Amino acid sequence: MHYKISLCILLFPVSLWAQTGELSLTLEQSAGIMNKGNRTLQMADKAVGIARSERQKMNSFWYPSLGASGAYVHLSNNVEVKQSLKGLADPVKEFIHSIMPDDQLISSFLDNIGAQTLTFPLLQRNLTTIDANITWPLFTGGKRIFATRIGNRMVDLARVTKEETGATLQSELVETYYALRLAQRVVEVREQTFNGLQKHYQNALKLEENGMINKAERLFAQVSMDEAKRELESSKKELKVAQNALKALLDVEETTTINPSSPLFMNHDLPDELYFKNLVGTSNYIVSKLRLQEVMADNQLKISKSAYVPTIALFGKQTLYADNLPKNLMPRTLIGIGFTWNIFDGLNREADIRQARLTKQTLQLGREKARNDLGVLVDKLYSEIQNAKNDVAALNTTIDMSRELVRIRKKSFQEGMATSTDVIDAETMLSKVQIAFLLAYYKYDVALASLLSTCGVPESFWQYSRAGQTEDFIFEQ
Repeated sequence: MHYKISLCILLFPVSLWAQTGELSLTLEQSAGIMNKGNRTLQMADKAVGIARSERQKMNSFWYPSLGASGAYVHLSNNVEVKQSLKGLADPVKEFIHSIMPDDQLISSFLDNIGAQTLTFPLLQRNLTTIDANITWPLFTGGKRIFATRIGNRMVDLARVTKEETGATLQSELVETYYALRLAQRVVEVREQTFNGLQKHYQNALKLEENGMINKAERLFAQVSMDEAKRELESSKKELKVAQNALKALLDVEETTTINPSSPLFMNHDLPDELYFKNLVGTSNYIVSKLRLQEVMADNQLKISKSAYVPTIALFGKQTLYADNLPKNLMPRTLIGIGFTWNIFDGLNREADIRQARLTKQTLQLGREKARNDLGVLVDKLYSEIQNAKNDVAALNTTIDMSRELVRIRKKSFQEGMATSTDVIDAETMLSKVQIAFLLAYYKYDVALASLLSTCGVPESFWQYSRAGQTEDFIFEQ
């Protein structure tokens, strides 16, 4: 959901509000104020950021893993190689005997040498190493591809959820804003009715003094005026409730009075019901989220199946620092390729596959059920729209007749040709017709906002509102 509101439009009412304590707002300006600091929308936006982070984590599997390790080792003893000299002395001794058989001195000397053992130190007791390690998966059986797809759908899911939140808030705003507008207009109708009956009562007093009407007619006029006053006071209380509801939604000061300047409307160029039924099956937020979750479940199923194939990775190690570790015993550079293959894991893979498949099937059934339920909801909302239009069509001729009837009976009453009851009945009928008009327009607007939100196209509401017939003609004289 997007609202295109210029900065100057928003700043003007805010400055007016600060100066006078009264804030005149169109519906679109109200939407801008609501969205600016709405915590629910902010939370939904943060959820999109979290989803992007999760996608980045999943994409990291495509890149090599580079790390460092170090160790200090203290051995209990030096690592040594011991070699007896007997194997060297005996061949020499045999050679000397072959030349000098009776030489005892040399033989004795060689025997002493052969009894000795040479010691070659390999490693000292204290060792220190620092290594750089790298691992780069080359083949994972498709896990990385499927994980990337899941990450992308997670972001899409968060975005759809954010749009759904915005659409829900817009429907709530339309209902709350127009409830205030309705209450405001009803108060105007009640005031007109009360003022008319008040003037009628004053005329009745004069006519009674002149003997043109009896006391009963004057009393009836007074009772009707008092009843109109009670209805007016009741409407003002409802106006206050609606005022507080909109202020709470927009998060404005309690001392501020909001004046809703966007009129109620009715658009007679609405597409047929089949259009919305087709639209809800593809664009509804619930359907879209279930579709995305189904795609994620399908990729999770593929990840589970990939556990049957080995994982191949390139690995390497570079010794950056080595103390007391000879190069001839431990190479400084190591590189190779290897694989891991889980041949049997206690049927855990099978359980994962079964669970992923059931999840996917459940989401498929949920999406089908959601589409059926949404079709019923579209029927209901479209029916409410049509009922409101039918009510207006039935009242179109009545309102002109009611105005004319009030005029005729007031004139007739002054001429003594009509009773006080006739005038009051005409005034009451006119007010009832006007309020019925306003209520039908309100029901139309609320149902339309809900219908468009359900179909996933809440932004269309602004187009329909600009091209619709407003409530203003109801008050034309």
